[in-house]
Amino acid sequence: MQVDSGAIQFVLQGANVMCPGLTSRGAIMTPDLPVGSVVTVIADGKQHALAVGILKMSSNEIARVNKGIAIESLHYLNDGLWRLKPIR
Repeated sequence: MQVDSGAIQFVLQGANVMCPGLTSRGAIMTPDLPVGSVVTVIADGKQHALAVGILKMSSNEIARVNKGIAIESLHYLNDGLWRLKPIR
C-alpha cells in the first residue's frame, strides 16, 4: 500500500493510515485485500517500506467509504522496535 506524500510525516510518528491517505493522488492500493491483511506502507516516490500494519477495512471498502482508519500501524521506521539493540 502506498500513501500519498501528505501522510508520510504522520505515519513516521506512529499514526494509523487513514483512508484518504490511500485514495488520493500519489497513493496506490493493492485491490481485493481482506480485512486483517498484514501490509507494508510505502511512501509516494520511495521504494522501501516506512511502516507495517494491519488492514481495518478491505481495500475495496477503503476505496468505497474513504473515511476512517484504513491501516492500524504496528511498526514504523525509527520506532522502539527499529532501535532495539540485539542482546549479545
